Amino acid sequence: MVGSFAFERFVLDTRERRLKLDERPVELNGRYLDALALLVREPGKLVSKDRFMDEVWRGVPVTDEALTQCIRTLRRQLGDDASRPRFIETVPKHGYRFIAPVEVVDAGQSPTASDAGSQWHDFVITGAAGTLGGGVAGLIGGLAYGFAAASRGGVGAISVLLVLLSATIFVAVIGAAGVSFGIATSAFGRTRSWSWLTLAGAAGGLFVGAFGKMLGLDAFNLLFGRSPGEITGAMEGLLLGAAVGVSAWLALRTGSLRRAVAFAGLTGAATGIVIGLLDGRLMLGSLALLADGFPGSRLRVDQIGRVFGESGIGPVTQLAANALEAGLFSACVIGAMVLVRRRFAAD
Repeated sequence: MVGSFAFERFVLDTRERRLKLDERPVELNGRYLDALALLVREPGKLVSKDRFMDEVWRGVPVTDEALTQCIRTLRRQLGDDASRPRFIETVPKHGYRFIAPVEVVDAGQSPTASDAGSQWHDFVITGAAGTLGGGVAGLIGGLAYGFAAASRGGVGAISVLLVLLSATIFVAVIGAAGVSFGIATSAFGRTRSWSWLTLAGAAGGLFVGAFGKMLGLDAFNLLFGRSPGEITGAMEGLLLGAAVGVSAWLALRTGSLRRAVAFAGLTGAATGIVIGLLDGRLMLGSLALLADGFPGSRLRVDQIGRVFGESGIGPVTQLAANALEAGLFSACVIGAMVLVRRRFAAD
């Protein structure tokens, strides 16, 4: 039987019968330790009151208040809040559910095939969910920019809409895959600290941004003999990936999807503004460069600037678009990760 379970900064070693927070022991009596072990062995699943009585108290007659006091103590030692749970969720009149992601570890031994399979499963699910969320962000942004660019009407308006929609979804999916699978590498570690998730997200964004920019500029040079200029690249990917990483860390610590998505959106929006202040460009800025660099094309996005009182894609429009794009991207990626992880944890 596996002896250790890791969740956030805690490690529960059932063989040695101890709970640690950042390698420091957390005081729990034997019965309460058994109750916590029962919960973390089945994350996402309801543990009934009868099971606590059978497997923790082992038939010793106690009142419901004993179980309530046990859960209250566990929450206090874990730093949990019953009204906004991160670890133990109450299912009224039925029992309790452990809602934080749990990693199975076995200190001092090589991972078993089952443990390795669980890690790979977590890696794929987390990365794929974030990639899907990026696609949703690309769909929303592509529709907005596509309709704006096609608003002049004329021949080819539908083509402009479809091309922009496809391009925006493609870019968002590729970017989200880099960031999400970077963050998902935490499945192979024992903890999910904010520093690790931030660095992992930043590294994924950096790689995809740098590779995508290099490939894009090379393609334009090859096909047209010139490049459009400083399109989205490594710097933008690095900063946006770090923002999503920080948001992923918070999502692990909160029991509320709404709070996790709101924080991700705000963090992403702030990062988008920083990118703009550093003269970086996201999707709209890159489209504007393409339109200016190839005046013979039908691509025109200047009309979007009118929403912000500018005749073209000026500094205000650029900052606003960066904030909206980055906020939407981060919120969709984190929202998809949280929803899919909850779904699989409940199965």
